[in-house]
Amino acid sequence: MDESTTPYRVVRCPACGGDSIYSRDNPFRPFCSERCKNMDFGAWASESFRVPDPTPPDDLPFGDAKLQ
Repeated sequence: MDESTTPYRVVRCPACGGDSIYSRDNPFRPFCSERCKNMDFGAWASESFRVPDPTPPDDLPFGDAKLQ
């Protein structure tokens, strides 16, 4: 299928939830605009996006306190 005849796919913008055209013609994909792309980059750069760390801090004792 030729790129010029392929229908555009509309996806949800990860930043604002609005419609975003997912194609090579959209330089901000998957975002709908430069503003949404920059908001996401700003959140990433300020470390607002974090993966929770399940390990306990080093200052907590390991094991069951009753057994020590």
